[in-house]
Amino acid sequence: MKRNATEPSALDQRASDLVQRLLSVGIDGKGPFDGAAEVARAARKDHPTTESAVHAVVRKHSRLIAGNGFLTGVGGLATLAVALPANVFGFYVLTVRAVGAIAELRGYDTRTPEVRSAVLLTLVGSDATEVLKSAGLPAGGFVTGRLTGLLTSRAPEPVLMLLNKGVGFRLIARFGTTGLLRVPTRALPLVGGVVGAGVDAMLFRRIAKSAEHALPPRAVES
Repeated sequence: MKRNATEPSALDQRASDLVQRLLSVGIDGKGPFDGAAEVARAARKDHPTTESAVHAVVRKHSRLIAGNGFLTGVGGLATLAVALPANVFGFYVLTVRAVGAIAELRGYDTRTPEVRSAVLLTLVGSDATEVLKSAGLPAGGFVTGRLTGLLTSRAPEPVLMLLNKGVGFRLIARFGTTGLLRVPTRALPLVGGVVGAGVDAMLFRRIAKSAEHALPPRAVES
């Protein structure tokens, strides 16, 4: 049967489902997994300044992501087909939560669609410019690494949905690349675990550093 032109493709649906899961688990939290706002509140309670709380969130999630990378890397070649998707999703859920907590600490409300889209954009690095352009949003501000324009915009919901889907497309495209980096080491399970932990922690710290710059402290309105 020929698919109706208005119906989403399988890839469209996968991209939409992925970002929705990342937002619903990583930012909102699910079950015993605390959401971004709760993580931010705990960090703010335990640290005297906003920036020390931000750094604590990054350190905590770097350890969590390294542990996630080790556990899914240590299974060896036999678990590759099962473990890789679990690792990739786990990595991005923890990263979304960390970036969402940074946003909360810097004065942004992660319940708002614009902030949620900004958090997602930090996951794709330099591709964020193209994602913004493809969604019909000005990308000039991101040249300096800032997402201030998006954070303070009133972009229509369909535009933000298109932006989020663009992030989803790029994350799905990266799944295979991430896996290829680890295949040679999985013949030696413990080595695979160590490499997985190191690679994931390095990638996370890169995203977190970019997010700290992309999400500047929000100006207090008088």
